[in-house]
Amino acid sequence: MTATESGPGLFPAPPPEPGRDGAQTPLARDGYVDFLRGFSIVVVVLWHWAFTILQWTPAGPFATSPLGSFSGLWVLTWLFQVLPLFFYVGGYVHLKAWQRAQVRGEHLGHFVWRNLRKLSLPALLLAGVWIALGAALGVGFNLTWLGRAVLLVISPLWFIAVYLLLIALIPVWFALQRRFGPVAFVWMIGLTILVDIVRFRYHHDGLAYLNMLLVWGVAFQAGFYYEAVVRASRKVDAALLWAGLFGLVGLVFSGLYPGSMVGVPGEASNMAPPTLCIVALLTFQIGVAEMARPRLEQWLARPRPHRLVEVVNRFAMPVFLFHTTGMAIGRGIIYMINGELAERTNPDLTWWLERPLFVGVSLLCTLPVIWLFGRYSRRRPNPLAPSVRPA
Repeated sequence: MTATESGPGLFPAPPPEPGRDGAQTPLARDGYVDFLRGFSIVVVVLWHWAFTILQWTPAGPFATSPLGSFSGLWVLTWLFQVLPLFFYVGGYVHLKAWQRAQVRGEHLGHFVWRNLRKLSLPALLLAGVWIALGAALGVGFNLTWLGRAVLLVISPLWFIAVYLLLIALIPVWFALQRRFGPVAFVWMIGLTILVDIVRFRYHHDGLAYLNMLLVWGVAFQAGFYYEAVVRASRKVDAALLWAGLFGLVGLVFSGLYPGSMVGVPGEASNMAPPTLCIVALLTFQIGVAEMARPRLEQWLARPRPHRLVEVVNRFAMPVFLFHTTGMAIGRGIIYMINGELAERTNPDLTWWLERPLFVGVSLLCTLPVIWLFGRYSRRRPNPLAPSVRPA
């Protein structure tokens, strides 16, 4: 059975089968994909470092952001809430990794289990260390707020949990695309709309978590069509950009959905769980990425940018895993220097000028944590990005 016959190669305009006629082009590493993946991780990390405001209560720290203090600032999240783009790229790299695995004769179940194990082990190790440390210190020193602090540090791992779910369901995604093709997107987006109606009109918030599977499943499966999108004309790229943008404008200014694509205290969230806005955001960001491709690929062809992208991707997993640990250590140092838990809850000019300091301190505190505990990730290919090089 060939790659084309077995499922993922059945998508529109499939690429040549890996290894056919000795061609290795389909298995060659896509530098633009590496850039998009690295850019996504860097944006998420910098956003957390720069724009997390901790408010301290007797129950412990609570995180908020400056978005609730500035009218219109939420529009920046339409470009910098990049998780839809990351899941899109993730779908593509797992498709290519599966094509490579088929050449080796690997079974789909083994392929899925191998990728689940590779990604879950470092995340579970990090969570386990923090939970054990928090429990020991909390009981030993009667620090009742420490549990809340540990929860904040490990909370970004929800993203890893969703990604693991998407990987576990790869056989389902392949089957849907093999049998239904783009019709599967229509049904999943339609179900997303129904879930949003139940959530916002009838206030059944628990059911809304079905969209964690539906919306992120759409983003992941969209990555299977990455090569078809790349081959499409600039008019298609522009159509995706404008369709996504008009969709966002229509949804947000209808008054039914919040404008921010990240959570804002006191407002409904487009992310927890995701809404139809995230599908529009995905479409918009794919269009932006493709419209920017020619110039960015010229830039990436230079030696220094190419090397920078390689380094960022090599350390993407440990940086993501440990960036909140470094941020927690950095905030602790800042609080010790200040002599108090000093956080400006209403950002002013001084707050904005301090952002480079908070980013720099968080980075300096994250690097030694990576050095101490990130060797597992450095010895192996980035679990968030399965290698597509021939074995």
